[in-house]
Amino acid sequence: MALIPPIEPMLAEARRQLPPEQALPRNWTAEQKADGFRVILFARPGLIMLQSRQGADLTGAFPDIAAAATELSEALVLDGELVVPHEGRLHFAELQRRARRRGRSAVEAAAERPAYLIVFDVLETGGTELLARPYRERRAILEDLFARDELVAPFALCPATDDWATASDWLDPAWGTAGIEGVVIKGGEQPYLPGKRAWIKIRSRTTSEALVAGVTGALTAPSTLLLARYDAVGRLRMIARTTALPTVVRRELARRLHPADLDHPWHGRRFSAGWGARGELEYHTVRLDLVAEFGADTAVDDGVYRHPVRFLRLRDDLAVQQVPPFGT
Repeated sequence: MALIPPIEPMLAEARRQLPPEQALPRNWTAEQKADGFRVILFARPGLIMLQSRQGADLTGAFPDIAAAATELSEALVLDGELVVPHEGRLHFAELQRRARRRGRSAVEAAAERPAYLIVFDVLETGGTELLARPYRERRAILEDLFARDELVAPFALCPATDDWATASDWLDPAWGTAGIEGVVIKGGEQPYLPGKRAWIKIRSRTTSEALVAGVTGALTAPSTLLLARYDAVGRLRMIARTTALPTVVRRELARRLHPADLDHPWHGRRFSAGWGARGELEYHTVRLDLVAEFGADTAVDDGVYRHPVRFLRLRDDLAVQQVPPFGT
């Protein structure tokens, strides 16, 4: 039977590092994880639809992908990552801008910043759903679609490998600067399980430094840190918020943090609470004399880390002037 939208995509469990090869699933394959929007494309007579991970219809925002789908000679349902290349990388901010546009504006945006669909799974061919087929069979069908030129640009086949060293190399932060944010590990015998976290996802991670500019919670027991850097014209810009601090770290930081004077650059400044919460972030500014080292994934939009970062330690060996500038 043909699949009916919306359907839940199969998901991945996050891991901090690539497991040793002997701990990976049977007949495993690693795929590059591109920095984009997860979508399922329905392409069959009478139904052209780009479905988001949450089930929203993105078709109107990406008329270039929809037009390419209408040209397919074979009815397909594809799972993949929607991306927009710009300035030598997969550019998430440009992708977000495109996703907000509709009608003539969307057509103009498609001409200016074309989108691509990096395909990593096929869920239906010719009206026959493939969810119960093992991943290795679905991957072979997908590769054949590209080999026969049934799928051509703006469709691209997701790179995959069964070599542990290559998968490990894809986690190098250098790949992150190009928009490859990690790898997804899939078992060769796995069926497609909608909504289940049965794959393994590892993000590329790096470390860097920033000023501690504020905290949430009390100064005597900070919950999270607000990290900042100065831009080229001397403005203090927030670049990240840390994840919740462990109790022992809160105690250590409480001895080092001091309330800021009224000349703090963020005095009276308001920030969105973010992370799915509404309203404004409640925080306290602190004296700008501490440098923090943090660990983060490589998803950075115009100098700002998209996901929460992890506080590692204070860098007493670095002066405030040695913190990297905003945007680096």
